[in-house]
Amino acid sequence: MENDKAPHVRLPDAAKEDRDHRLVAVHSNGEGEILSLDGIDPALAAKMRLVNDAIEQIGFTPYHYKLFCLNGFGYAADSMLAFLPSITAGNVTAEFNPSYLRAGQLSLYIGLLVGALFWGISADIVGRKWAFNITLLVTSIFTIIAGASPNYAVWGTFNALMAFGAGGNLVLDTTVFLEYLPHSKTWAITLMAAWWGIGQTAAGLIAWAFLPNFSCSADHVVCSRSNNMGWRYVYFTSGGLILLMSVLRVTIIRFHETPKFCLCRNDDHNAVNILQNIAHKYNRPLDLNIEQLQQCGRTSTTHADKSASFSELLLHYKGLFMTRREGLSTVLVWFSWMLIGLAYPLYYVFLPEYLSSRGADFGESSAYITWRDYAITNTLAVPGPIVAAYLCRTKILGRKYTMVIGGLLSLVFLFAYTTVRNAPQNLGFSCAISVAINIYYGTLYAYTPEVLPSAHRATGNGTAVALNRVMGIVAVIIATFADTSSSVPIYLCAALFGVMALIAFTFPFEPARQRSV
Repeated sequence: MENDKAPHVRLPDAAKEDRDHRLVAVHSNGEGEILSLDGIDPALAAKMRLVNDAIEQIGFTPYHYKLFCLNGFGYAADSMLAFLPSITAGNVTAEFNPSYLRAGQLSLYIGLLVGALFWGISADIVGRKWAFNITLLVTSIFTIIAGASPNYAVWGTFNALMAFGAGGNLVLDTTVFLEYLPHSKTWAITLMAAWWGIGQTAAGLIAWAFLPNFSCSADHVVCSRSNNMGWRYVYFTSGGLILLMSVLRVTIIRFHETPKFCLCRNDDHNAVNILQNIAHKYNRPLDLNIEQLQQCGRTSTTHADKSASFSELLLHYKGLFMTRREGLSTVLVWFSWMLIGLAYPLYYVFLPEYLSSRGADFGESSAYITWRDYAITNTLAVPGPIVAAYLCRTKILGRKYTMVIGGLLSLVFLFAYTTVRNAPQNLGFSCAISVAINIYYGTLYAYTPEVLPSAHRATGNGTAVALNRVMGIVAVIIATFADTSSSVPIYLCAALFGVMALIAFTFPFEPARQRSV
């Protein structure tokens, strides 16, 4: 915490007395805003403190439960799609006989990369609303079309397009949820990562249902569409589920904007109206009024004169390095996303190949057994974020040391995984790794938006996810020339998680003790 002292704001006596009382209560517990904006934009700093106090006063409502689920849908969709090209690649290549076997994974990561940057940057320029409302719809349409692909090139193209739509989910879901949460409940962002496990569990179960029963077998001389519909059913089913999610997202709540984005656009009236509507609907107290925000002055550092301009883009990136401490935090967070962007695909996305080879060693050549184990392993991604949410809500461990624990546990279990000698050990260590990795990953998902300023949060978050996707592309290239059925990728992943644990230890901010602005 760089500066806890709020700038002078003229308020009506009663409101000022109540606000001062609440600020004293917050600061007496050693809490305050993570980033100090006072020396950069005093008006925005004052408004953010007022809105943070208002959100604290309203507390956690049924509206937040709805956001938890609706934003979680984006996590689940992104996770589900990240696995589709990997788990269907063998069946697709058997049907189309392409010269390059990893176009599906490569096109997926290219689409996710472009989507993360596009939706992230645009969310800071034009708002969170449009991305929140349409990304799942775009994703579902292209997923269903990908399942009807007549050839390998079309399949790869629509993998990229469906990933472009999904690429904004990890960026916007955490951003939107955080900007409505009271500080005492921000651990729920880590818990929301359980939806990621639900998505990959769904992918595993769908694969288990269709691929063993509707795919070319070894006795098929010719693998054609008629005897190889399993991978298409996987895409159709996944696209249908995501379409259902997109409908629920726009019908359960009428999403407008986040109050903090409104402040960054000098739209004080809308910021107050949004909070007043929530307070009124759920019968919660709210002292904030428009006069309090207007007396803070106008925000002048969050947008350029022209929205669609290079200067606007540059402003949002410069805003991530306003102070030396914030700049260090941004670089370390981005580097962490790059490392796990390499480690996660090398182990997880290519896990079917490793499991298949180990299964053969154990005398388990059945496709049913392979996909059963894959589904079970993916299911164990759900408890990881639940454990992480419990750990990171404590001020002793917080977000930083929860990531340290997750990284070190991943290192230990990954090294131990190379010693397995039978099928039960194979499945047991796979499940343990799934839990450990998601303790780290789920916390990093939540930590990233918490330490970024609201005006530039989606840009910074989008860039972090985009760097993650760049390393996913590198992982695909490595897998092209390396033997992913060997233990070498496991050792590499273990070492990377050790480095990630060390970096987490050096993070300069601890959101468990300080509020986001």
